[in-house]
Amino acid sequence: MRQNLQTKFSTRQYMLSKDFEIYYYKDYYLSKVDSHVHNYYEFYFFLEGDVLMEIDGQLYPLKYGDIVLVPPGISHHAVIKDRETPYRRFVFWISREYCDQLLQVSQAYGYVMQHVQINREYIFHMDRITFNTIQSKVLRLIEETHGSRFGKEAEVSICVSDLVLHINRIVYEKRHPKTRREGQNLYQELTDYIEGHLSEDLSLDKLAGEFYVSKFYIAHVFKDNIGMSVHQYIVKKRVAACREAILSGEKISEVYEMFGFTDYSSFFRAFKKEYGMSPKEYRELEITYGSSDTREN
Repeated sequence: MRQNLQTKFSTRQYMLSKDFEIYYYKDYYLSKVDSHVHNYYEFYFFLEGDVLMEIDGQLYPLKYGDIVLVPPGISHHAVIKDRETPYRRFVFWISREYCDQLLQVSQAYGYVMQHVQINREYIFHMDRITFNTIQSKVLRLIEETHGSRFGKEAEVSICVSDLVLHINRIVYEKRHPKTRREGQNLYQELTDYIEGHLSEDLSLDKLAGEFYVSKFYIAHVFKDNIGMSVHQYIVKKRVAACREAILSGEKISEVYEMFGFTDYSSFFRAFKKEYGMSPKEYRELEITYGSSDTREN
C-alpha cells in the first residue's frame, strides 16, 4: 500500500470537517488510547495487529477483514496487546447530518447504522474476497481526497455514497439470505452467485447444478442479457477482483489463486487482454499516477 496515503496518528477525537473524514494509519509502539465517545459514526476497518476493541465495556478480538461500526455516544477504544506488531487500519468518520442527507436519497443508506443501535452488534466479520472489495473502495476514496483532479469534490461524494451503500448491502444480505433471492430473475441470481464465489468452480455444469436449470439455458440467459458467454463474464469478474486486490497490496504472484485462476499464465493473458498491460506494469503505473496526484495537491 502506498506510503503517501498514510496519516500520522493523532489523539484528536473530533472532526475538522462537517461531513466526513477518512484515514489510513500504520503505527508501531503506539501509546495507550483512552476510552472516548464521538458525536458522529466511526467505521473502522482492521488490517493488521494484535488488537482488541473495547466497545461499551465489552472486549472484542479483531482479525483481518473485520469492520467495526461505533455509533455516536458509545464509548470505545483500541486495546493494543503487542506494540511491536504493526497496527494498520482505516478509520472513516461520517457525521449524523451527512447520513441524514444520504437517507433522504434512500433508506438503504441507514440500515447498518440502525442495526447497530438496536442490536448493539458492533463487529462485522468479512471474508477475504468481500473485504478486498471494500478495501478497494476505501482506497479509492482516500486517493481522491489526497488528489487534485478535475471534479474531485463530485467524485469524493460518489465514493462516500458507494462505500456506505456497499457496506449496508453486505450487512443486510448476510442477515437476510433468503430475501436476497426472492423476486430476482435468474440472470441476477447467477451474477450474484458468481460475484460471491469467484475463488470456486464456476463451470457451466456447476452453475446448472446449483440453480437446477440446464447449462444451455444459462448460456442463453447470459447471451441475451449482456451479449457475452458465461466464461467471458467470469474471467472479467476474476480479473477485476485481482486488480482490486493488487491495488490493495496483495502480491501479484499470489492473487490469481485467490480468485479462481488455475495458473499464472492464464491470469497474465486475461489481465493483459482486459487492461492492455501486465499486472506489474498496471501496478507501477497506478503507483506513479497516485504519487503525482498527491504531490500536486
